Amino acid sequence: MKYSSQSLGKTNNNQQLSLFESPATYEVKKPNLKSDFMMSKDFLENWKNNISSYQQSQRNNLSQQTNFLTDNGILYDVDLFDPFTLKTHPDQFYDLPNYNLSESCLYFILDTHGNLLLYVGETKLSPSQRWINHDCKNYIQNYIELHRKYKLNLMIRSAFLWGIPTDRKLRQTMEKNLIFRWRSPFNKESWQYWGQPFK
Repeated sequence: MKYSSQSLGKTNNNQQLSLFESPATYEVKKPNLKSDFMMSKDFLENWKNNISSYQQSQRNNLSQQTNFLTDNGILYDVDLFDPFTLKTHPDQFYDLPNYNLSESCLYFILDTHGNLLLYVGETKLSPSQRWINHDCKNYIQNYIELHRKYKLNLMIRSAFLWGIPTDRKLRQTMEKNLIFRWRSPFNKESWQYWGQPFK
């Protein structure tokens, strides 16, 4: 199915499109976590293992077909797109001078040591501009601190998919479909599955 800015329709109050109507193919029981919950080491490891197991199952699941045609005619299929295959960069990517140019992109925050996709985002700003006041920075910092507390290994990396549509609704549709597919735990749409212990 190809999308255009006209085919997506309008949303109420300029909210992002919700594409979470489809039934899940992988059921996960949401942990009973409060926002001020402090994970034990065992709980953290189990939490990560559950997310990794789900995400790895998605790498092998190509059943749903959702296509996107970019401005330059490139066709993206989110079910054939694997964020884990992108080139990664240090977690402080937004301070690097070669990322100051503005270009539409999808961006991903990963823990490559744990084989986890933690966050999916979209922007037409440069990564530096987008990241200045981003809530995800706090989640990542809390995630890192908890790993340090328990002396657990991690490797926070970022990755980018450049050249995606400049149309905001199309970018948001791509973003939402990827969040739906991967259930990245730092995206609020995925809190229903994993809780929000790093908020």
